[in-house]
Amino acid sequence: MNFTGSNILSVNQFDRDSVEYIFSVADKMQPYARRQKRTKVLEGAILGNLFFEPSTRTRVSFGTAFNLLGGEVRETTGMESSAIAKGESLYDTARVLSSYSDVIAMRHPKSGSVAEFSEGSRVPVINGGDGANEHPTQALLDLYTIEKELAYHGQSIDNMHICMIGDLKYGRTVHSLSKLLTMYKNVRFTLISPRELSMPTSVLDALDNAGHAFHITETMEGIVDADIVYQTRIQQERFASPQDADQYRGRFRLNQAIYTKHYKPNTVIMHPLPRDSRSEANELDNDLNQNPNLAIFRQADNGVLIRMALFALTLGVVDQVEQYECPVNWYSDKR
Repeated sequence: MNFTGSNILSVNQFDRDSVEYIFSVADKMQPYARRQKRTKVLEGAILGNLFFEPSTRTRVSFGTAFNLLGGEVRETTGMESSAIAKGESLYDTARVLSSYSDVIAMRHPKSGSVAEFSEGSRVPVINGGDGANEHPTQALLDLYTIEKELAYHGQSIDNMHICMIGDLKYGRTVHSLSKLLTMYKNVRFTLISPRELSMPTSVLDALDNAGHAFHITETMEGIVDADIVYQTRIQQERFASPQDADQYRGRFRLNQAIYTKHYKPNTVIMHPLPRDSRSEANELDNDLNQNPNLAIFRQADNGVLIRMALFALTLGVVDQVEQYECPVNWYSDKR
């Protein structure tokens, strides 16, 4: 894949070689993310961070990633604070805001909206999540995390067993991650969800076409030999009302006692965050926080690395990052 000047809209754009190349670039971003040194390779460049749907981690990590490469960030948050609320089309918004930016990261509640926006943009657009459709950068950071966590235990993505639990219908993170995993060999899936929130047929077809085995269930069975457990929250914002979502909340909970009784000692626990810690949900109990296999915060850290890599690739500066290095002058325990 030729990344320079390209939009990043869907995981369908990638093959295994391009994914592995992104990961190799992300590895090179570690010293900057850890504040061991800094780079000014994107000094003077501007990221338009357009988030028309609530976000904390994704929005801030996009901005942080760009800042760590020396660039500046301009943000729009919420539909009500944009001209879209006045009836402006995505095309017109793209034509104007792309003239102010060198690259745009965008999240929008409507499926297909980021691709529609990109048609009017004069600069590369990176999809930060479009409704229940896709979340390609989250999928990349999830896969990157899986690779690192399994390698620590002497395993690989090929031949692994992954359990996906929760809202698999509206959870765009599991849609995109599943599609990326079709590039690998002999991955076994256990898909655990209420029947009404099961994985879309289009994703199941992709797994089937890749030759991957999958088991669909409404109970927490099949987790005993899982290598990765990927928990998701109930996507309340996709339901007609909070009450509609409440009937599914808290169905699948994990705490240390359950983990010890039913999981392998090295089973890795993942979650795209935010985890719903309210008592009626409590997806991942706080008593897991000291479990070394709880990877959710390493997962979030990896988001900065992946997004730094994508900015460097789309703006064509991968080979110049070290050339613009300078020391870190402040104290940082991230080093």
